[in-house]
Amino acid sequence: MTPSVVIVGGGTAGWMTASYLAVAFGPRLSITLVESEQVGTIGVGEATFSTIRHFFDYLGLEEQDWMPQCAASYKLAIRFQDWRAPGHHFYHPFERPETVQGFTLLDWWLRGEAGRRPFDECCFLTWSMCESRRSPRQLDGSLYVGGLDGPLGRSTLSEQREQFPYAYHFDADLLAKFLRSHSTARGVRHVVDDVVEVGQDTRGWITHVRTSEHGDLAGDLYVDCTGFRGLLINRTLGEPFRSFSDVLPNNRAVSLRVPRAPGARDVAPYTTATAMPAGWIWTIPLDRRDGTGYVYSDQFCTPEEAERTLREFAAPGSDGLLANHVEMRIGRTERPWVKNCVAIGLAAAFVEPLESTGIFFIQHGIEELVKHFPKGDPDPMVVADYNRRAAYVVDGVKEFLVLHYRAAKRDDTPYWKEAKIRPAPDGLLERMTYGSRTLLDESGIYPHYHGFEAYSWNTMLLGLGSGPQTSRPAVGLMDGGRALAAFEALQAQAQRTVAALPGCGDYLDRLAGRS
Repeated sequence: MTPSVVIVGGGTAGWMTASYLAVAFGPRLSITLVESEQVGTIGVGEATFSTIRHFFDYLGLEEQDWMPQCAASYKLAIRFQDWRAPGHHFYHPFERPETVQGFTLLDWWLRGEAGRRPFDECCFLTWSMCESRRSPRQLDGSLYVGGLDGPLGRSTLSEQREQFPYAYHFDADLLAKFLRSHSTARGVRHVVDDVVEVGQDTRGWITHVRTSEHGDLAGDLYVDCTGFRGLLINRTLGEPFRSFSDVLPNNRAVSLRVPRAPGARDVAPYTTATAMPAGWIWTIPLDRRDGTGYVYSDQFCTPEEAERTLREFAAPGSDGLLANHVEMRIGRTERPWVKNCVAIGLAAAFVEPLESTGIFFIQHGIEELVKHFPKGDPDPMVVADYNRRAAYVVDGVKEFLVLHYRAAKRDDTPYWKEAKIRPAPDGLLERMTYGSRTLLDESGIYPHYHGFEAYSWNTMLLGLGSGPQTSRPAVGLMDGGRALAAFEALQAQAQRTVAALPGCGDYLDRLAGRS
């Protein structure tokens, strides 16, 4: 008998799960997805990691297949605006700094080999591309850096060795619709109905979900993609939710979809996170509009104040734009896999959108589900391993995000003052203290896989104003000739690259067949 999976909930999480499982297992797995017309999607996760390319490649999709249909654009970095002081900005790029004589350019920059220019300008090629708003691809489709392009052969996150230089922005609702068509064309059954009851046997295992008009839907494994509700994992199975509100107090967001002026093609290839009095505002440039939203703590700002601030910042004079207010559940379900139910997406975890980790959590959860997929009743040891890996990823991202607030030099409002004295996850303050004295390596950051490397930790500490002031003593004793040559070569490469590449908007027009 063919094993079966019932996915409850659509949106990005549900349809990413359905499409991936359909490709991974083909007709050897029966997949049903049930979603309600009455339940809206959150849709705040419109920016991604560079590792998302593994997902699309696994599905056999080229950029021209899906990007134009999802209003997608490129993301080379996150620009952090005003986190250190008003008017100051820096980039957190998808780029590892070059190593010279055993030390990265960041260390050589601290020694002073690159002069007085900002560290990101000196150490990363991405800086110039972002400032000039360049596409990472030539008009012929070739990548600006060699050796990193081409098919990945259905690889996964754990097999990524090189740092791919970009990620994507996309409209999450459009992506869900695209993946729905992709999934149903590959045999996924799509049921549009309300789940009114969840059946359980004497062990507490789920036996079926009852719908209003399609009767009972039964499977061997159930995937909870019901968002913050956690219909199966939390409400039915009673698995507790571990809140992170003690260390990450932002619990609300308000968002706007801001149209871009007709013909405007100056598309920024980066996400912007702008510090505000009670949180921060994201700006995500899509192909034809900007997605923007204010993430804040209701301890310091009311929803009305947040909406007013966002409108003044992102869309002055456009009072007709509909604002979407969301209450965010920050933290993670204690165990995302319980009995025969696996939670993926917001039902499993959400640690605010500051570093675009929402889609990453979904992708990681799906990949690990495939690797741990059961035959018959799940093996308790296999389930425990899945839960352990999921916890490591989320807890590592939590620690990295707390660093952003603790390390930011901004302290001009009660919100930012409180950020400096708020509790921190175990071990983080020690890591930050060490990172304020010397650059961190992989042994000095959160010890388990969480999607971020040491260069990201160092970039944030330096950019926020809490990194080391001098290089390692060993660097000070070395001859700096090679490092100086490397800095000069990087600047020359930046000039050539910027001159050769099209603007981001121009390339998106080419990709969509508009030019």
